[in-house]
Amino acid sequence: MQTRNRLLDDVSQLMTNAMGVAQGARTEAETAMKSLMDRWLADRDFVTREEFDAVRAMAQKAREENETLKARLAALEARGDSAS
Repeated sequence: MQTRNRLLDDVSQLMTNAMGVAQGARTEAETAMKSLMDRWLADRDFVTREEFDAVRAMAQKAREENETLKARLAALEARGDSAS
């Protein structure tokens, strides 16, 4: 009976070690895949979310400035027409 318990202990230890190896392989595979995707995205010249948001804010500010300048120009033209 003693050898049977030892056999079960050995099988249990083997399974535990196999699960540890499987988890290590999974972590390594995830890291490799993430690295591959990061390289692929960098090669495609995609912008980051922060860069996109910064450019969008700049474009919004430029549109607002254009509207302000249009209003000022219209006011100056109206004043010039009335002076003539």
